[in-house]
Amino acid sequence: MNKKVLTFLGISFVIVVLDLITKSLAEKYLADKVIEIIPGLFNLVLVWNKGAAFGMLAEAPETIRKLMLVGSSIIAAVITAGYVLKSNAKLSNLEVLSLALICGGSVGNLYDRFMLGQVRDFLDFHINNHHWPAFNVADASITIGIALFIGYELFWKKRKITN
Repeated sequence: MNKKVLTFLGISFVIVVLDLITKSLAEKYLADKVIEIIPGLFNLVLVWNKGAAFGMLAEAPETIRKLMLVGSSIIAAVITAGYVLKSNAKLSNLEVLSLALICGGSVGNLYDRFMLGQVRDFLDFHINNHHWPAFNVADASITIGIALFIGYELFWKKRKITN
């Protein structure tokens, strides 16, 4: 395996481990309580999310919900890993990082969906009583990975100009 593939696997592994450790700590220490970190802005609170981002599909029938959510996590992990394995020689370090963040986050949430039937969220940003939906390390990793990948593709990637 070359350096980019090893980097991808290493970062993905670190994200999965960090995600699962923080979720476990949240489950252990945040049950039935809210810890205010920055008053009026940021709390730690355990939220069990049966749906996708922002609770989408939370009210869907369980079979459909699990199929969609587990399936999408598997697809994201397989596509990112497959793309890195196939195209690693052409990928920049930023692309490898962004794909590893997406893959690691997908696997972290896949674990929760598969093993627990729902995802443990615990990061709660808000402005006074207006709360952003709670999220976790995996969600943040996926979001940052997608933003980096899109940013690279749109703004930083050197384009071949043909006349």
